[in-house]
Amino acid sequence: MSNIATNATAAPLRGAWDRFIAALEQGFDRMARTQSRRAQIEALEAKSDAELERLGIPRDQIAYHVFKDLFYT
Repeated sequence: MSNIATNATAAPLRGAWDRFIAALEQGFDRMARTQSRRAQIEALEAKSDAELERLGIPRDQIAYHVFKDLFYT
């Protein structure tokens, strides 16, 4: 008597699991970057107009300044 075991469903499930983990990692990475940028915005918003002027950042351009690397300008 012979006994044959196959693992035919393991490969598709493994691929789905790997994609799921990769998506979670990307989500956490995005969240960390967004929270970090939000902290920068809050720190700049807490500055006085004179301090912002010394930095060369108009108050209405704080968000643009923090996210400028994401814009095509």
